[in-house]
Amino acid sequence: MNCHIGGKKIGSGCSVFIIAEMSGNHNGSLEQAIQIIHAAKQTGADAVKLQTYKADTITLKTDNQDFKIPSESPWAKDEFLYDLYEKAYTPWEWHKTLFEEAKKVGLIIFSSPFDKTAVDLLEELDAPAYKIASPEITDIPLIKYVAQKGKPIILSTGMAHKEDIELAIETIRKEGLEDIILLKCTSSYPTLHNDMNLRAIPKLKEDFNCLVGLSDHSTDFIAPVSATVLGASVIEKHFVISKEKKTVDSFFSLDLEEFTDMVTMVRNTEAALGTDSYNLPDQVNLKGRRSLYISKDIQKGSKITENNIASVRPGLGLHPKHYDKVIGKIVNKNLKKSDRLKLEDLS
Repeated sequence: MNCHIGGKKIGSGCSVFIIAEMSGNHNGSLEQAIQIIHAAKQTGADAVKLQTYKADTITLKTDNQDFKIPSESPWAKDEFLYDLYEKAYTPWEWHKTLFEEAKKVGLIIFSSPFDKTAVDLLEELDAPAYKIASPEITDIPLIKYVAQKGKPIILSTGMAHKEDIELAIETIRKEGLEDIILLKCTSSYPTLHNDMNLRAIPKLKEDFNCLVGLSDHSTDFIAPVSATVLGASVIEKHFVISKEKKTVDSFFSLDLEEFTDMVTMVRNTEAALGTDSYNLPDQVNLKGRRSLYISKDIQKGSKITENNIASVRPGLGLHPKHYDKVIGKIVNKNLKKSDRLKLEDLS
């Protein structure tokens, strides 16, 4: 099971596809957004991801209390949803520049659209894939519109019941698209380890017969490494160059050093997992095993006994499995201490 995003193969037998999520960490600065792209390349990430919306395309400008951010939210200081999204959005006029910059440094770039007009913009930029964010998993008209573009869809499940996932996937597959990657996600910020339920990763793969991965909002990289062990094909993590200057999502993002360490740990985990083969690595020195050697000089015509052979290191002599067979056998030549025992030395 595989798919391709921006020319990179993802899935079985492939390295984990690591996405640096920019979100609103550019802090309203195009220069900082460009710097994030260059820094993401430096970490070893495969891709950088944007979010394509305007405050007007994601919510309403109103003081209706339905639209007030809950007091327990980490973004409560922004008061209303419109205010938060007006501050956090990535201006649409930046997108062409950011796409060009990412391609220039050799990073795959795509985005999460939040309405049909965002999809249209991303189509103009030839986005190689689409990410459906967790809150949009119930936006069936949007998912249908995205699926009609025929490009891989990464679908985050942080706000989904099983029936929500089923409906979203059914909608995508009805459009003839099978390139679906489900991301296990917990939509709490930051995410606590006890709330992750990473064992759902292989279950998602089994239940929905598609590639799976992780969208992680924790402040370390235990989850990405664990997800790699559990078979994740994609890891998405919010990225900020530095946390010294606060941004809208910096409190749960990894900085340059942390993200680089995460990439290294994921790659090392992949290497350690290896394959399900019993074959030994070339570096294993089989001389370190035991084998049968002559432990005392033996004259021709004498018997092999427990007193004149031994199972010792190195493993260049006769396999120890022959020990019981050779006891009592007659040697057909003189043998000296430290000679390898060979079957042809026995009558």
